[in-house]
Amino acid sequence: MDEHVEQPLSVPRWQRLVLPSSMLAEPGGRRSARDWVVDLMLFALALGIGAVVLVETWSDHHGVTPAMDIVLGAIAAVSLWWRRRYPAEVAVLCGVLSLVSALANGPAAVAFFNAAIRTSGRTLVGLIGLALLNTAVFPLIYPGKDAYLPQVLIGILVMAVIIGWGLFVRAQRDLVRSLRERAERLQAEQRLKVEQAREAERLRIAREMHDVLAHRVSLLSLHAGALEFRPDASPEEIAEAAGVIRGTAHAALEDLRGVVGVLREGGEDGTPEPPQPTLEQIPELVEESRAAGMRVRSSIATPAVPLPAAMGRTAYRVVQEGLTNARKHAPGAAVDVAVSTSRDEGMIVEVVSRRPVGVAAAVQGGDRLPGAGTGLIGLAERVALAGGELRHGPDGTGDFVLRATIPWVA
Repeated sequence: MDEHVEQPLSVPRWQRLVLPSSMLAEPGGRRSARDWVVDLMLFALALGIGAVVLVETWSDHHGVTPAMDIVLGAIAAVSLWWRRRYPAEVAVLCGVLSLVSALANGPAAVAFFNAAIRTSGRTLVGLIGLALLNTAVFPLIYPGKDAYLPQVLIGILVMAVIIGWGLFVRAQRDLVRSLRERAERLQAEQRLKVEQAREAERLRIAREMHDVLAHRVSLLSLHAGALEFRPDASPEEIAEAAGVIRGTAHAALEDLRGVVGVLREGGEDGTPEPPQPTLEQIPELVEESRAAGMRVRSSIATPAVPLPAAMGRTAYRVVQEGLTNARKHAPGAAVDVAVSTSRDEGMIVEVVSRRPVGVAAAVQGGDRLPGAGTGLIGLAERVALAGGELRHGPDGTGDFVLRATIPWVA
């Protein structure tokens, strides 16, 4: 039996025309289109080889032996239908029949080739012994016109070619199988990394929501409780408390929109983190990239009215991630950064990494910084929590476009 257990593989429809069923793992062992073509060709080849041997040894047949030879050869040829499911058994049957049947030599050659692909090493050694026995015995039964020793040497040479070809095909399939298993393992690891990145981002957002909003909500509760337990308060005091509640609620909503910021731990010495970046700091970010050797063109429109901190911070992070990805995956390529704002569309941030050509392409072909692809995952969640949309990928010209649309927040 075949010792290689195939795993299901999803392949395009056209590839099913050229792949064997063992690589497709068809349910119920159904033959692929390629298998049907190969079966017919091998069946014709087996009968052709057997017919040639039968003609060469026809003068050595007497009485009923020609009819017996043809019957045994036909049985061997029909058994090839089950060669995939029972490779060793079919090879043994054809090998034994080919000892006395010239016509069975063709099916035996096909069966031994199939066994070299599908059987274990120990089984294959036994089958090689059977093939050598056939090579030694067949010329004694059907001596033909040639001397015994040349027939034996030619038989050994032919069998070596058949077995060697089968082992070569087996090595190719093992290589494809190992590459496929490696690709599936890498895909599984990548999916795990993506899930871990998403979970980590959710945990950071949850912690930031607690740290940022707990203070605001506690103030709301305090002032609302004061109004509840002081129904006799003066109109001025009630108006003042209501104003504080309204301002605190507005700030809490603003902070809620700002939870897209990545939670950062404080320094080891307990010093607080510096203020979060804003839209005004994007030119500095671009200049830092230029100083590092990147070719960056920027077009940053100054909004007519001050932007909320959350919008500016999100725009900064989009540009930062786009420049970082360009440095990692397209070193030497030109990068365009564009930031625009409008009341209708909100803020549009776009980072385009131009497809490298010439010298830049040679630079890109060099060593690249490793990346797990989790930066865009976290960035997408940032933009989504800000009510926006993030798109990324190559456009029709081959340039990689990172585009974020963030709605206007009053």
